[in-house]
Amino acid sequence: MTAATMTLDGDASMARPPHKLLTLAEPGRALSELAAFYALRPLLGQLPKGDGHGVLVLPGFMASDGSTAPLRSLLDDLGYRTAGWGLGRNVRVDNARIDAMANCVEELHDASGGKVSIVGWSLGGVFARELAKLMPEKVRFVISLGSPISDDRNHTNARRLFEFLNGKEPEPMQGGRFLDLGKAPPVPTTSILTKTDGVVHWRGSVQADDHPHCENIEVHASHCGMGVNPLVAYAVADRLAQADGAWKPFAPRGLASLAFPKGKLN
Repeated sequence: MTAATMTLDGDASMARPPHKLLTLAEPGRALSELAAFYALRPLLGQLPKGDGHGVLVLPGFMASDGSTAPLRSLLDDLGYRTAGWGLGRNVRVDNARIDAMANCVEELHDASGGKVSIVGWSLGGVFARELAKLMPEKVRFVISLGSPISDDRNHTNARRLFEFLNGKEPEPMQGGRFLDLGKAPPVPTTSILTKTDGVVHWRGSVQADDHPHCENIEVHASHCGMGVNPLVAYAVADRLAQADGAWKPFAPRGLASLAFPKGKLN
């Protein structure tokens, strides 16, 4: 029995996608989150300021840099040097695309003069983690948003479309890469997830405690609105504001502590 077919408490459980009702509710919920993001934008601008290090933001499956523009704009205002990936829509998973993303990390590393953080939404979070494994010396922090980081694609209802476009074994896997998605990279890593995700079942986004600087943060959000969800923005800003080498577990303060779910993920 593999880890992909185990629940968090160790009982056997078949991986499955989210309930169809959650999926059908995604568009309306995402629009509400976008509206809330812009309504609260002045307050979000008061989140902890950054130190100017580079932050690469990767879009989700079938999405482009346009989807991450609001989050990147906020992070720019908070003092980071952000960059989109500039590779169009996130559709194909092949070696050329992986090499292009690695070049994005290299370029931002050189331009900013130090290690970069990578924030990846959905499939972009999978890429973020794998890039950090390939070049940990250039990556400071990884944050994934609703990402299917399990090796079992049955956690997502996008599996059939993904495999139609990329095959059951994409080119990187044929070359021996992307074979242990559940293993966290050797840098501080945060997985932000929601139990009401309508695209990726939340259990597929939970990372194990592979190293001391590995955590999960639960939020109230949809999948398609996660990148513009105010709570997600709060968590991302809080995590990125940590000094390099001074990682501490997420601990929201003040009224914000009331907005985040508490308890274990089980």
